[in-house]
Amino acid sequence: MTILGIEQITYGVDDLDACRRFFADWGMREVAHDSSQARFETLNGCTVLAVRADDPSLPPAFEAGPTLREVTWGVATAADLDGYRERLAGAQGYYSHDAAVGCIDPNGMAIRVEVTRKRAIDVKGSPSNVWGQTLRVDTPSPVYDHAEPVEVGHVVFFTNCLAEQQRFYEERLGFEMSDRYPERGAFMRCAPHGGHHDLFLLQLPTGKRGLNHVAFTVRDIHEVFGGGLHISRCGWETQLGPGRHPVSSAYFWYFKNPAGGLIEYYADEDQLTPEWQPRDFEPGPTVFAEWAVDGGIDGHTRRQVDAKAPEGKFMTDRQKS
Repeated sequence: MTILGIEQITYGVDDLDACRRFFADWGMREVAHDSSQARFETLNGCTVLAVRADDPSLPPAFEAGPTLREVTWGVATAADLDGYRERLAGAQGYYSHDAAVGCIDPNGMAIRVEVTRKRAIDVKGSPSNVWGQTLRVDTPSPVYDHAEPVEVGHVVFFTNCLAEQQRFYEERLGFEMSDRYPERGAFMRCAPHGGHHDLFLLQLPTGKRGLNHVAFTVRDIHEVFGGGLHISRCGWETQLGPGRHPVSSAYFWYFKNPAGGLIEYYADEDQLTPEWQPRDFEPGPTVFAEWAVDGGIDGHTRRQVDAKAPEGKFMTDRQKS
């Protein structure tokens, strides 16, 4: 009985129209909308729900302004779901019905567990040719003119109760520790086998609670770049990136999200097994990013922001109809 990953994230938003434009630009498919909410899907059916912040159906916010209101985690079967009914019983805000079980975590974030509706898809990133291992022959790597995220890969929260929250996810949901900032941060994954982290908890000296970012998995590093350039061309603002995380090995690009916090494209994270031993790191900018472009790359020039564009046509340029 293990959590498979993130099934759905639910935002409480101030400007629903802006969020609809943003998530469409981000590369997701809008599957429904009305005057109060909009629902988007990634390629594998992971759901992003943007709901007007004053909607009474939303769980309470753990910070002011637009932000994440609920994280839904998926399990494989109804029997697995029943196991989490027992594990979560007695937690703050506990509820249980046929389709789901949920509660509020120690940091004030609503969590929900349900049987997964995500679908299997045949999507593969481009293999890399590294010294001693040739995986791509007579085939060029792709050049993307936008991204199509595969799924929501992880969420990152600021917390004022790190030890309690870490214990909650380990004991109630069965999460595993991947790496640590001792007494400051915890990188956690849903199960012994999996990507480097599905959840990162960071305790700031200020004691701030809230959303840092939601991360979307894309196929490969080329899609990180292609997606980021497209979002820049659409007029959305980079927070940091592209860059590379030395802790998880992933390539990233962060943007400011009108639905709240930051949003990330990432690819090529480490895959871990039960043999992995958590490491301790001292938090700091060089640990967060081995390298990064401050201010991003301009989608029109394909150079650092405010750089002069080179002459000629880019491979991703499309004839305007």
